Amino acid sequence: MIRMFRRGLRLTLAAAFGIALATPSPAASAASTQQATQTTLLVDTRDVMGRTQADLFVAVSGADGLPAAGSISIMDNGKSLAGFTLDLQGHATEVLQLAPGNHNFSAVYTGDASHRTSKSEVTPVAADSNSTAGFSVSIAPGTLSLTQGQSGSAVVSVTPINANLLTAPMFVTISCSGLPDQSACTFTPENIEIPIGATAAINSTMVVATQNGTLPGSGAVIRQDRHPIAWAVFPGSLLLAGLAFGARRRRYLSRLALLGLLSLVTVFSATACSPLYNYYNHGPNHNLPTPAGSYTIKVAAQSSNGVTANTQYTSLALTVTAASQ
Repeated sequence: MIRMFRRGLRLTLAAAFGIALATPSPAASAASTQQATQTTLLVDTRDVMGRTQADLFVAVSGADGLPAAGSISIMDNGKSLAGFTLDLQGHATEVLQLAPGNHNFSAVYTGDASHRTSKSEVTPVAADSNSTAGFSVSIAPGTLSLTQGQSGSAVVSVTPINANLLTAPMFVTISCSGLPDQSACTFTPENIEIPIGATAAINSTMVVATQNGTLPGSGAVIRQDRHPIAWAVFPGSLLLAGLAFGARRRRYLSRLALLGLLSLVTVFSATACSPLYNYYNHGPNHNLPTPAGSYTIKVAAQSSNGVTANTQYTSLALTVTAASQ
């Protein structure tokens, strides 16, 4: 009897364990519903004022042949250079100024809820060297995904080119454009100095901050006595009425009534325009959230010698998702 019980117990445990192994995890189930994707990268180069400029074209499509949505990172020898978002056709274009030397570009699709990640084939590019001092700029990572109210960071790298030809240090200012509403970006440091003869990249930390909206009335509203003025208006009105009645007989009473009316209007005006009164009776204003969506933030690095400006660009793909209420 005991042997039969033990044997039945072993069979039951084995069956339960087998069922557990056969049951797919939620992550595996989600991955199985994602379509495979194919990423294609085309690179066209040309000479622009002694510098090699690369025009990049990226296309991402799903296994069903339809365009994919999401973000792309451009890599050079495994290092992130830039990031941008795909348009409705699953395409994206980017223009980069290349540092002299050999490059190996690839495009990495980050995927989304419906599509798996994919990577293009490597495209080698040779950039001509020149005899002028300058710099190139890159950003890592090339993509950020934030929920409303969150902040994220990336590293902007400014790499000197022919800095040995400088006669004085070069100063580069970093800025950004293309941010969604209710968001901001900061750089630390914002101004970079490239010393004479420098060869190593100089980094600046970029922080992108988004905002989570607050609904009207969700904040604490401080309420005081809602009718303090009414208690003062009622007896004051009776007083003014009595003064106006007596003004028919005495001229000085008329002047006194006019003075009282002017004082009352002044009190009303000052009270209605008071920020403290507005806060007590209406509460704080609500904040608008950063709109959810995909954005390409342009990052510019600019230097000037007082005559001409040298500006290099890279980009960051930003995805903002709605915060759960």
